[in-house]
This record gives sequence, C-alpha cells and structure tokens, in this order.
Amino acid sequence: MPTHKETEKGVSELLQLLFEKHHLSLSSYEKILRERTKEEEELARSLARECTEKHYGRGVYTRGLIEFTNFCKNNCHYCGIQRDNGEVERYRLSKEEILSCCEEGYRLGFRTFVMQGGEDPYFTDERIVDIVSAIRKAYPDCAITLSIGEKSGESYEKYFKAGVNRYLLRHETADEAHYQYLHPKELSWKKRMRCLKELKEIGFQVGCGFMVGSPGQTVKTLAKDLYFIQEFQPDMCGIGPFIPQHATKFAKEKAGSLGETLFLLALLRLIKPNLLLPATTALGTIDEHGRELGILSGANVLMPNLSPKEVRKKYLLYDNKICTGDESAQCKADLEKKMKAIGAELLVDRGDARKEKESESKRNRRTCCQREK
Repeated sequence: MPTHKETEKGVSELLQLLFEKHHLSLSSYEKILRERTKEEEELARSLARECTEKHYGRGVYTRGLIEFTNFCKNNCHYCGIQRDNGEVERYRLSKEEILSCCEEGYRLGFRTFVMQGGEDPYFTDERIVDIVSAIRKAYPDCAITLSIGEKSGESYEKYFKAGVNRYLLRHETADEAHYQYLHPKELSWKKRMRCLKELKEIGFQVGCGFMVGSPGQTVKTLAKDLYFIQEFQPDMCGIGPFIPQHATKFAKEKAGSLGETLFLLALLRLIKPNLLLPATTALGTIDEHGRELGILSGANVLMPNLSPKEVRKKYLLYDNKICTGDESAQCKADLEKKMKAIGAELLVDRGDARKEKESESKRNRRTCCQREK
C-alpha cells in the first residue's frame, strides 16, 4: 500500500523519491506511467544517468552473444523462430563452432559469453554441460551466461555446477492474464515464475525482462512489471521494444516506441541502481541511435553478436534486425565509435553487478517498508 506521503506527491516528486529510496508502491508506478509529461521523462533519464555514473561510471560492459540454435519446441505468439514458422531456415552450431565464436570473442576483448537459443530438445543437459565445461576450461577468467528458456531445477543445477554464472529468462510480463495472451496455452506464467525463483535459489546471477509495447500491454501490466522487478531484485533486466515478425500471430500489431522504452530503462535504473541493464539490439533496430540513447537513459550493457555471419539472418525473432551481415570485429568497432561519441567507453571486463551497492539499496528498501507499516 502507498504511504500517505506517496499519494500526495506528483510525478516529479515520485521520481525523486524513487531516486533516493529505490522503492515505490504499485499505485505510484501506475501514476508515473499514466501521468508523466515529456519534461518528467527527461527528469527520469537525467536521474538515471546520475545513478548509473555513481555506481558504474561511464563504462559500458560488453557481452559476446552466440545465437547457437534457432530450433524451438514452443509457439510463443510474438516470436519469429516459433516451432510452426515454416519460413525459418533452421540451424544448430556445433560445439567446435561455439568454441570458435568464443575464441574470436576473447581476442576481441569480450570477457562474457552469452549462449542464447530456442528451447531445442537436441541440446540435452549432457550436451549443454559438455559445451559449457569446455568454455569454462578454455576461458577461466570469463563469465558464461545461458539463455535457453524453461528447464527443471535439476537441469539448472547441472548448468551451474558446470560453470554457468548467469542465466537470462525474461518473465515477459508480471500479469498472468497478459502472459497467457502472449503465449500458447501449454506455457504457464506460474512455471515461468517458479523457474526464476529456482535460478535465484541455486545461485545464478539472474536476468528477467519484458517487451515494451507488447500486444495487450497496459499501464497496469507495466506497473506490475516494475513492481515485480523491485521485489524480485534481479541482477540483470533486459527490455526492448516489441517489434512484430511477419509470420506470427502479432504480425500486424504496432511496434513498441523508442520514448517509452527509454523512460522504462530510466525507471529500472532508479529501482535498482546496480542493475545490469542492456541497451538491446531491438532498441537499435527501431531507431538508428537507439542503443546510444539507451545508454544515456541508464543502460550500461551492450551485446554484440559473435555468431557466425552465415547464420545471423536465420535467428530473426523480429523483422529488420540490425547487424545480421556484419563481422564480429566490425560490430564491436562500430559500437566503440558510437560509445565514444556520447562520452562512454566499452570495457574489457566480466561486468558483474556491483554487489557492494546492492546492500545500500536493500537498506533503503527496508527503511521505506518500515515507514509504510
């Protein structure tokens, strides 16, 4: 429940309170999302920049993305690599090809590798563990991230023991009815939430996230997303604009907007100051300068593609994805130039969350909760 003081505050005051305490009520998030002005959007971005620089300086972490399979057993209504999309030219990278991507990435300065793919039954726990173990042995100073969907707790345990440090699993929406609208009936919001909880309990650095402007999204569902992230306290949060894919159920839906995405990035930074927050490829797809604007709105992570050039056009979750024809070195050089132009710097670093700042955030949240009581 909001405090009496919260209910009396305007949007600018609520943004300032979020900057100071990193915690608001659900109704306050709704108010911010519903009533903010352009000036208040800029205030949020300004506060987010201040918050980011306080915790991370002007450095931007990079992760080498390896999209190793576009096979998927699921039929998520928004996804271009859904099971029943007959237009997709399917591929799987071999263990040797994945290790070759890591070799090139390490040479280019990447110290985090992100293995992302559809929920592909071919990649059993044994195969994933074998690949991860090989990466861990070859690059002991690097972080390994997996993003391969919903698995059992036992599977997650195996990945963690093999050397996986982080796991990305977008929650997609904190509203159960909205989740069901975006997914086929065999997928469950409760299971998605259970998976996120298990990942955190095992000890992964956990990432969640959602699409901005997804079909059926409302101010209320977005407020629930922000409140969920505030309470779940993930290490990472990936958000980007929804972009329709022409072969899906949502092909004719409107794409998410640049302004809304930038505003939400800023709010996420204010909610959790040490959050690892990517400026996504989708953001760069809807606007030529989208990723730079994302960094200027509180983001501090970029994920250039290390996948072999010949498969990049086959991993199309949405239409018009950028960097599908570039070499890895070209992608990185282009990003370095863009970051330099806005006063930021790409870092050669694993890019872990600054845990020492997390305790400060938790203290503020406890104080705020005590006041609410």
